[in-house]
Amino acid sequence: MTIHPALIFIGGLVVIVVGADVLLRGATRLAAMLGIKPIMIGLTVVAVGTSAPELAVGIAAVLEDKGGLAVGNIAGTNIFNILFILGLSAAIRPLPLQLQAIKLDVPVMIASAVGLYLMALDGVLNRLEGTILVAAAIAYTATLIRWSKRENAETKQEFAEEFSPEALGAKRGFAHGAWNTLLLVSGMGLTVLGADLMVGGAVSIAQMFGVSDAIIGLTIVAVGTSAPELATTVVATLKDERDVAVGNLIGSSISNILVILGLTCIAAPRGIDVSEDVLRIDLPLAAAVAIACYPVFRSDQQVSRREGIVFFLIYLAYMTALIVFRT
Repeated sequence: MTIHPALIFIGGLVVIVVGADVLLRGATRLAAMLGIKPIMIGLTVVAVGTSAPELAVGIAAVLEDKGGLAVGNIAGTNIFNILFILGLSAAIRPLPLQLQAIKLDVPVMIASAVGLYLMALDGVLNRLEGTILVAAAIAYTATLIRWSKRENAETKQEFAEEFSPEALGAKRGFAHGAWNTLLLVSGMGLTVLGADLMVGGAVSIAQMFGVSDAIIGLTIVAVGTSAPELATTVVATLKDERDVAVGNLIGSSISNILVILGLTCIAAPRGIDVSEDVLRIDLPLAAAVAIACYPVFRSDQQVSRREGIVFFLIYLAYMTALIVFRT
């Protein structure tokens, strides 16, 4: 019996939401047990985990000699992460930002996006450039760890009170640590599985209505591979775990370029060709969006509802222009 694509799409969406809830629960409790800030988990483990669909798309594209799809997917995904997901999350509830995010994480996000654009100017991303991106990811992670150890006593006390194991209901001990790790990994697995089902169903529906492959790649694939970030961020925002929400989005935008695209470039023997449209429109827009985050994040150290709505509307305008002028 053949399952209708609409049912596959809805099933994937349900799996993603369940996975995001499980992932968030495991991440926050594990962070509390280890004495790590939730934003650190969001910037690293959760960010890389929810970026797994982008890696799967990138590697598959390279194996099928369609590496250009990987670059377009990363650009489209990062635009979606910041403008749509961050905008929607802030529209639901203003997102406060820690000073570390403004001083370190956002500048790294900007440098990653601008650096990718500069690397792509010759129309090709090669293995050397991929190695540079992965090396930058390692350096960034090491810096994150060092920064986390330099906090003053007042900040550490505030963190201890808000995110202590007792405050989050996280019990100590090997068994509880193993259980929370299992929750985290299972949540990631469910979000990736749900994204795969959702993308497959959406592509089948689009093909039924005669939508072109280009639009499917730039819209459904980019949005579908961002579904884990969307689900994780919205659930985290509704549960007031906004450190994980912000960390996940910033961390995903960084890891998409440095880790995911870096590994994809390394896996491509002849390098990855960057299409003229992606080079002229999508990569510059992704860099501009990252740059725009800095003044927005610095103002009152939060993303207000008004700023969130503006981000959201800009994304709708981008999608409208994409459909009207690039079909």
